[in-house]
Amino acid sequence: MNPLANLSRRKFLNNTLAATAAGSAISALSSRAEDAKPITPDRKIKIGLIGCGGRGNWLLPYFKKHGGYELHAVADYFQPVADQCGDQFGVDKARRFSGLSGYKRLIESGVEAVLIEDVPYFYPEQARAAVDAGKHVYMAKPVAVDVPGTLLIGETGKLATQKNLCFLVDYQLPTDPACIEVANRIRTGGLGPMGHLASFGMAWHAWPDPPLGPTLECRFRDEIWLADTALGGDTIVSYDIHIIDGIIFALGKPPVAAIGRARIFRPDPHGDRTDVAAVIYECADGATWTHVTQALDNNFEVTTLSASFYGMKATAHLQYGGKVYVRGGDKSYSGQVGSVFNEGAECNIASFYQNITGGHFANENVQRAVDGHLTAILGREAAARNTRLTMAELLKENKKLEVDLKGLKA
Repeated sequence: MNPLANLSRRKFLNNTLAATAAGSAISALSSRAEDAKPITPDRKIKIGLIGCGGRGNWLLPYFKKHGGYELHAVADYFQPVADQCGDQFGVDKARRFSGLSGYKRLIESGVEAVLIEDVPYFYPEQARAAVDAGKHVYMAKPVAVDVPGTLLIGETGKLATQKNLCFLVDYQLPTDPACIEVANRIRTGGLGPMGHLASFGMAWHAWPDPPLGPTLECRFRDEIWLADTALGGDTIVSYDIHIIDGIIFALGKPPVAAIGRARIFRPDPHGDRTDVAAVIYECADGATWTHVTQALDNNFEVTTLSASFYGMKATAHLQYGGKVYVRGGDKSYSGQVGSVFNEGAECNIASFYQNITGGHFANENVQRAVDGHLTAILGREAAARNTRLTMAELLKENKKLEVDLKGLKA
């Protein structure tokens, strides 16, 4: 697979770092909370779930609650996991697939749409296969773990639009009315010239990191893939992407460079994920953005998945749950975010159905997902190397992360 065979990096850089300011971020407002209003579905859309672990099982009840979907097939690397999910949600045994290629059989099983919720390393390949086969795609984040995979997601989103298919990345913060209001006021100059930003990832616990087995099989369950950068992207990509996406949503464009430091200091590490990292991003307008991340069990007090924006005349705040606001200036506002993960998922599931049945295939939030993931990867690489790295240099490197799939069930 060569995702960049037909892609001009200069063209991509221009499109991503400049033109998205008024495009991808603002058009992403189509994922509004009112999309989640109860409806009477005209028909059932046959869906297939790839990845029957924690998030996949968490999402399925929301698809069922919506009423417009029928779970037609499931796939997981582990057959017992696929069977357990199939038993719980009434999937015929003939449409429960396993192994690395199980997703291919799921795509061929008669589904109309694919839910991608397994190990992020495989997302770009799975998403492209689904769109190539004429299937709609609803996918979790992180959408990819490296630059080639991220760019492939962007190209696949464009291909989906060309083929009249829906491609939706399941972000929650940009569906919340209060967050939408704050982001609108930031984008329309409510803070004045931006001085700096501060954000926190701060995973709520240390990801599991048991000893490696003879193959990678043991890393595919119980979120253990989060311990390996090539499988999960590291914490800044796999977890912090929630608030990084929120910042891109508010700013309308990604940063142009980053410098940082990262550290692994847990005893006897088996995976290569970092325990702590700090990144200073440089924005095109001269603003600086400081981001702090960790994956430790240390009773921290700062609000995880939060961001503050400091302008010349006002300050704004976004976070996953709790109070959000613009303070000062002529566009002050205060709002409350509720259960954004649950409500956001319901909103996105409703939007996915409406986009498919209503023929809306613009797939607005795919470009923003690309911008956000490139931002997270830029921060990860700058911190890991303890150096300054520009977005242009990151794209030029186009470094692919590889994993050893030997000995695994095909």
